[in-house]
Amino acid sequence: MKIKQGFIIRKVAGKYVVVATGEASKNFHGMVKLNETAKNIWEGLAAGKTPEEITDDLAKLNDAQTPEDHERIAKDVQSMIKEIQDAGFLED
Repeated sequence: MKIKQGFIIRKVAGKYVVVATGEASKNFHGMVKLNETAKNIWEGLAAGKTPEEITDDLAKLNDAQTPEDHERIAKDVQSMIKEIQDAGFLED
């Protein structure tokens, strides 16, 4: 699972947005706003990381202390990946 080619993140006015370039821009006209966590998930997927690796990265970044913290982060990662997948931004 990886982000399709042609979608990039840019920081605009202090906010992160995803825009389409090249061939991808023929089918997608707009921007997707991302918060910091969503940006990290997007970048993890773009780098080819697994959901577990992304969860571990976010747990370290957010200093997750308990198994419940880690579980909450894992659920957030899965939820965001589902949104990205449902929007058609992922390829296998």
